[in-house]
Amino acid sequence: MSFRIQPQPPARPNRCQLFGPGSRPAIFEKMAGSAADVINLDLEDSVAPDDKAEARKNIVQAIGDVDWGTKTLSVRINGLDSPYWYRDVVDLLEQGSERLDQIMIPKVGNAGDIYSVDALVSSIEAAMGRTKPISFEVIIESAAGIAHVEEIAAASPRLQAMSLGAADFAASMGMQTTGIGGTQENYYMAHEGAKYWSDPWHWAQAAIVAACRTHGVLPVDGPFGDFSDDEGFRAQARRSATLGMVGKWAIHPKQVALSNEVFTPSEEAVTEAREILAAMEKAKAEGAGATVYKGRLVDIASIKQAEVIVSQAELIAG
Repeated sequence: MSFRIQPQPPARPNRCQLFGPGSRPAIFEKMAGSAADVINLDLEDSVAPDDKAEARKNIVQAIGDVDWGTKTLSVRINGLDSPYWYRDVVDLLEQGSERLDQIMIPKVGNAGDIYSVDALVSSIEAAMGRTKPISFEVIIESAAGIAHVEEIAAASPRLQAMSLGAADFAASMGMQTTGIGGTQENYYMAHEGAKYWSDPWHWAQAAIVAACRTHGVLPVDGPFGDFSDDEGFRAQARRSATLGMVGKWAIHPKQVALSNEVFTPSEEAVTEAREILAAMEKAKAEGAGATVYKGRLVDIASIKQAEVIVSQAELIAG
């Protein structure tokens, strides 16, 4: 392992991020009462251009008026290629209360995009005397974003999370699909007349996870568009969790429970992880660097794997 220690990501639950448009303030209280760990109030894709200003006002008011409990409260601003984003940032930080935790920056293509928002946020915080620094989450949803993913992950100490936005990513890459996440019908291998479906998002997710883990950022899977397909959602979420992602978006309230289910370690997994740690402690006390647990070899690397599961469970329980 490199002598440069891999930094730890923020210690916060991030199993599910529930999205809702800023143009629908009637749903804010329900979002606040949900089981999602993160609330993302949206000013971008789910809000029509004529509704942007009103949506911004709704969110500014709701930041202080709604009881968000202990949830991470985030607002997705408009893209940097739009005429809206600067006003989003200015109004949120000049008019909104300090209950706001995070700004989500969409369609990030390089580290310079983060620098632009960081400079504006830092200036407003200083001018307004805000005492709680705003954190950032970015969405990788373009060819440029995935090509520059590591420089983006290292772009600012404000950056806490990074998501994959499958729909815009697919469009930017020229992928022949209108699906948002999940298995794609035409992405398969054939052998002896049988079809085998693979995961077209795997490589992009793996690149995001690697960049995030290198720089102490939370890697998050984005939306699954077909909210009538619970098993499809579970399947993608399980693949994402296996790759190292910590959570997933919910674009419909019913997806919150599904996401929490997948990204909360099961009792069986936690019990096994604790037993592995105990077995390794016993082995170390006996002067051994490895031991056998349920018929399989466990060693120092197994401790690290088990610690990931236990720490996730303790974080969620706390």
